[in-house]
Amino acid sequence: MTDPRSQSRYQVRLGWGAEGLRELAPAEVVVIVDAVGSSPQLAADAMSQPHRPTVFAGALRNATATARAIVDEQRARGGRVGIALVLAGDDGRFAVEDYLAAGAIADALSDLGIDHTAPDVAVATEGFRPLRRALAHLLSSSAAGLALAADGHRGEVQAASALDAEDEPTVFSAPTDEG
Repeated sequence: MTDPRSQSRYQVRLGWGAEGLRELAPAEVVVIVDAVGSSPQLAADAMSQPHRPTVFAGALRNATATARAIVDEQRARGGRVGIALVLAGDDGRFAVEDYLAAGAIADALSDLGIDHTAPDVAVATEGFRPLRRALAHLLSSSAAGLALAADGHRGEVQAASALDAEDEPTVFSAPTDEG
């Protein structure tokens, strides 16, 4: 039996950090979800996978743009693709802001017709939906938000909570035919 943590039965999967990336079934699209920062090492790990996934940076600010780009990638590949939402977290720990961002991306994917999601994704999506009006408060009150504000970065946290403020996805990597 395949390891159930791989979530291989589902098109949209969710994992936490480098361990989650390793556990999830290989996916043609990987979204590194980091709502208040960036995760270059996690992105590099995703890009180095042998099956050469397309890797996006996902956040609240670009949730719908990321979902649209995933749908475009699926069309370009000519068939259903596996999608791994990999949450950066806070040093491998739960991070409410990344969980909400994953829910926002999954909600946008559902609106676009991609909704065969693992239970982990469904919980993130249903957690996001009723809380979308409270994003600014939730991010500023989260552990990461409080730490960033204490370091003088309150404006960055406020900006990170702006749902769909960006119209373009951030692509870390796109597969090519070249070596």
